[in-house]
Amino acid sequence: MSTIPAAGPQRASSRTRTRRKIDGVRIASFIALLVTTFLMLLPLFFMVSTSLKSKKELLKFPPSFFPESWQWGNYKEIFETLNFGQMYMNSLIIGVLTVFGTLLSSALAAYGFSRYRGKGNNLWFMLMLSTMMLPYPAIMIPQFILFSKLNWLDTFLPLVVPAFFGSAYNIFLLRQFFSTLPEELFDAGRIDGCGELRMWRQIALPLSGPALATVAIFAFIYSWNDLLTPVLYLSSSDKFTLPVGMSSFTSSRFRIPPWHLLMVASVLAMLPIVTLFAVAQKRFVEGIVLTGIK
Repeated sequence: MSTIPAAGPQRASSRTRTRRKIDGVRIASFIALLVTTFLMLLPLFFMVSTSLKSKKELLKFPPSFFPESWQWGNYKEIFETLNFGQMYMNSLIIGVLTVFGTLLSSALAAYGFSRYRGKGNNLWFMLMLSTMMLPYPAIMIPQFILFSKLNWLDTFLPLVVPAFFGSAYNIFLLRQFFSTLPEELFDAGRIDGCGELRMWRQIALPLSGPALATVAIFAFIYSWNDLLTPVLYLSSSDKFTLPVGMSSFTSSRFRIPPWHLLMVASVLAMLPIVTLFAVAQKRFVEGIVLTGIK
């Protein structure tokens, strides 16, 4: 009588090999993430290190990663060299107003595109999206002439007012999210006597925190890093924004650009964006994921 060999040891060996293979993939992935993280943080580390070096030490070759003497006075010197505090405040004011205007206008337009199914709704939505293909230089001159006729030059208005007329990308982002909201919620609101604005304010907006946080971060980063628009419309030094002040470090005003002060300005300019992302990181990731799901 023939005997059949037991398959138990073979199955256990196969499971062991599979587990070892999975563990190897995980270890390799972890090492790859560590290397990628190090490469991504290296410029940041060099920026912070350079901000704490003396001007003499910057001219040494090869450059050192760690300063020989920690020059904490560089962070005080930048406020004495330029009107840095005023520029910082100007950028914050413009950034906050831009975020508010973008959220208000884009959320209203996105709600209309997502809730109304009237004739030509898709046509208008496609026309709105087509404006994303227009490069800024194509509208820069007509926009400048318009603002000059309104006597808005050398004011914050050209930098803030356009945000209150919506942004095609942000409208698209919010429209995708509003389209995922159940219709039963709005039916219940109509039964309770809510108008469209009240349903937008009390139903749509409270449920759209992740998408709104995503739009707010995008709008603030765009406004905070914008250099062309302030240079185009502002001429008084007390109205300059942070990017304009940072660009002056490489101008002919300095015989040798003070790279240590430029790195100080870069570190300080990075703080609001890092803080904003750290506070809204969870909602930001949720907004990126959920706006693509219907």
